[in-house]
Amino acid sequence: MPDHAAMNLDPRTMIVMMSVLSLSFSGLLALAGLHADNIRGIRLWALASLLISVGFSAAYIMFEPGDGWLITGSATLVGTGMSLQYTGIQAFKTGGCDWRFPCLIAVWMFAQNAWFNSIHPDVQARIIANSSLMAVINVVCARALLIRIESPLRTAYWFTGGVFVTQACMMLARVVWVYRAPPGTYGLYTQAPFNPALFFISSLTQLFVTFGFVLMLNYRLATDLHKLALRDGLTGALNRRCLEDEAVHLLARCRRTGETLAVMMIDIDHFKAINDQYGHPAGDETLRRLAAIAPVSLRGDDYFARYGGEEFCVLLPATGETEAFALAERLRKNYAATTIEFGGHGLCSTVSIGVADSSRLGLDFAALVAAADQAMYRAKQEGRNRVVRYSICSDNMRTFPLTLSQPT
Repeated sequence: MPDHAAMNLDPRTMIVMMSVLSLSFSGLLALAGLHADNIRGIRLWALASLLISVGFSAAYIMFEPGDGWLITGSATLVGTGMSLQYTGIQAFKTGGCDWRFPCLIAVWMFAQNAWFNSIHPDVQARIIANSSLMAVINVVCARALLIRIESPLRTAYWFTGGVFVTQACMMLARVVWVYRAPPGTYGLYTQAPFNPALFFISSLTQLFVTFGFVLMLNYRLATDLHKLALRDGLTGALNRRCLEDEAVHLLARCRRTGETLAVMMIDIDHFKAINDQYGHPAGDETLRRLAAIAPVSLRGDDYFARYGGEEFCVLLPATGETEAFALAERLRKNYAATTIEFGGHGLCSTVSIGVADSSRLGLDFAALVAAADQAMYRAKQEGRNRVVRYSICSDNMRTFPLTLSQPT
C-alpha cells in the first residue's frame, strides 16, 4: 500500500508545493533581512527563493508538451535562483557581491534550453542537461560552505552545505534515471515513482536550505553581539571587562608554567588640551589612531584594551619587564611619528607608558596594573612622551631618570 500510494503522487501537486514553499521562504528571508540589514546575502537568498518559486509556477502551467519556451523560462528562473543562493553565500561570508556567476548560469541555462527547444527537441536530453547543470550549482554552493570555520558558525555552514550535497546527489540520480529510461518514455510529469518522489524530496531540501540560511544568520548575529560585548565601541580595542577576563586565564597559565606576565599602562599626553582646542571629535580620532597603531607595534598574542578614558592597558604573556620596555618604546616612537589629519590641521600626539611584570609583584592583576600605572604617572611627571619601568623607579628614586626613554 505505501509503495502504491507513492506511485500515485501527482508531480503537479509536488510542483505546486515547491512553488508555495519557495515563495514562503522568500518572504521569510526578506523579513529576516529587514532586521539584519548590516549582514549581506540575506536579500539575495530571498530573491533566489522568489525566482525558484516563479520558475516552478511556470512549470506548473505548462499544459502541452510543445510549450517549450515556457519550460525554457522556467528552467532559466530556477537555475538563476539556485545560482543566486551561491552569490548570497559569498556575500554573507565576505560582504562582496559578484554577479558574474548568476549571470553566467542564466545565460547558459537559457541558451541550453533554447537549443533543445528550437534545434534539438529532445525532452530527455533537456532534462539530463538541466539536471547536470543544477547538480554543478549545488556542488559549488556546498563547496563554499564545507570549510573550516570557528564554532558555532561551523554547525550552520556544514548543515547547509550537507543539504546542497543532498540536492546535488538527487540531480545526479535524476540524470542516471533519465539516461537509462527508454527514449520517449520520460517527461516532466511522468507518473514513474522516481518523478513525484524527486519533487517531494526537493521540497524538503528547499525547506532545509532555508532553515540552514536562517541558522547561519542566527549564529552570525550571536557572534557579532558577542564580539560587541568584548570590544570598545569607539576604538575597536578590547574593553576592560574582556581584558580582566583574559588576565584571569593568563595568570592561571603563569601559575602552571612559571611564565612571567607583564602589563603596560598607556596614557595619551595632554588629551584634555586636544579636546579643548580641537573638540571631542579630534579626541576620538586620537584614541582611534592609537588603537590602530598599537597592534602593529605589539605582538600578535598581546592583549590591547581600552582601560578607561584616554588610558589603555596591554597584557604581554610570557614577557619580562625588559622585553615589555622594548615593546613599549617601539609603540611610543611609532605613535609619536604619526600625524593625525583632522579638520585641515596636522595633529601630533604622544603617549606616556609604564611597564611592570609579575617577577617582582607576583601573579596579582590588580597589583600589576597599579604598578604599571604608577610608572606611567612617573613618566608624565618627568616630561611625558617616555616609558618608565616600575622596578627601577621603585628601587631607587635617584636612578629613576636613567630608566626613562628620551623623546625622539
